[in-house]
Amino acid sequence: MQQELKHESPHEPEAHHHKPRHLAEKFEGYIGIAMVVAVCALIALLVYLSTQSGDSQPRWMR
Repeated sequence: MQQELKHESPHEPEAHHHKPRHLAEKFEGYIGIAMVVAVCALIALLVYLSTQSGDSQPRWMR
């Protein structure tokens, strides 16, 4: 009995089938970036609101 050797030609590309991805899986890589953008926006809002009043003491502490 001879074993058959499967010879794969380098010129014939293998078909790679991708599994369908859910919407959440598509955006998984962007979660970290979205968190950084949200933190930067909150910091900018804090700086903006703290510089709007001319006093050094916030209104809610008066």
